[in-house]
Amino acid sequence: MDEIYTDQHLRDVLKNTRVVAVVGVSANPVRPSYFVARYLKLKGFRVIPVNPMIAGETLFGATAVATLAEVTAPVDMVDIFRRSEAVPEIVDEALATFPDLKTIWMQIGVQHEEAAAKARARGVTVIQNRCPKIEYQRLFGELRMGGFNTGIISSKL
Repeated sequence: MDEIYTDQHLRDVLKNTRVVAVVGVSANPVRPSYFVARYLKLKGFRVIPVNPMIAGETLFGATAVATLAEVTAPVDMVDIFRRSEAVPEIVDEALATFPDLKTIWMQIGVQHEEAAAKARARGVTVIQNRCPKIEYQRLFGELRMGGFNTGIISSKL
């Protein structure tokens, strides 16, 4: 089931996020997880790469870790680039690791209602089947520069 998220809700989530742990990020620059994480870093977010295949490597100015449990910094958002079946374990680990977690964000094509309900019950905002890069570009006027009608009226070009 696709959820409806208001533009204001998505905008608030992005404005109130500073540190993002990206689970399933790739070191391959042609993979969507890489360019989403890179974009978030370029927009001023602190990005923590989480992927056991690249643990120890430096990506986006941070050392990649194998699991969320290895992250030592407070995290505002966990962005999940894994299949939907992997979501429950990731959500459980995120909830156990980050007591002040604000958001679980599941990428386009990623949804898991039971895990989402568990996170919401702990007061965590959940966004499913969306991309923070696309939403950021759409909501903060960047897609308009590429000729896309974002449906948002603004005085800036």
